[in-house]
Amino acid sequence: MRGLCYLFLSVLTQASSSTFKVIGFFGHNVTLPCRYDAKAHGVLSFCWGRAMVPASKCSNTILSSQDGAVLFKESPRYQLLGRGTDGDVSLTIRDAQLSDAGVYGCRLEVPGWFNDKKVNTRLFMEEAPVEPTVTPDWTLTTDGRQEILTTSLSENDTVGDILEIIGISTEEEDFFNGENFHVSTP
Repeated sequence: MRGLCYLFLSVLTQASSSTFKVIGFFGHNVTLPCRYDAKAHGVLSFCWGRAMVPASKCSNTILSSQDGAVLFKESPRYQLLGRGTDGDVSLTIRDAQLSDAGVYGCRLEVPGWFNDKKVNTRLFMEEAPVEPTVTPDWTLTTDGRQEILTTSLSENDTVGDILEIIGISTEEEDFFNGENFHVSTP
């Protein structure tokens, strides 16, 4: 009979748990999901920990809230950016670091015996992909068509260098077909 009770309790506690895998990028914000039906339950107390959710409370608590008020936050990097009144108590880690990788657990304290909802999330951290900036340079040709310039420019090129590459003269006399113009001021 005792074994049957343990089996029954085990099924009850496992029925309200879920597991997620999240991939975050070093130096970016990453959000770990934890949501519940606020219309059915109202505002719930909850905690976030740096380990799988145990049989009660949270392990290595990093953030806890009771009745909608945050009681404890280990670091200002841990933020609740969702609307708790709508049941979104997802944890956002600002400026995520490689050391943030690991298992996180969210326990939602649903009233009643064995009703707590457990959400375990394994966070994997990766280097953010570097996407090259592609900005085509355009020049207007004399026949009215646009063509892409194929000349590469370096960071050290000056405006004069760029104008010379695309065929625009910076000399006053070239611009006015060889005539020198002088502007007089009163």
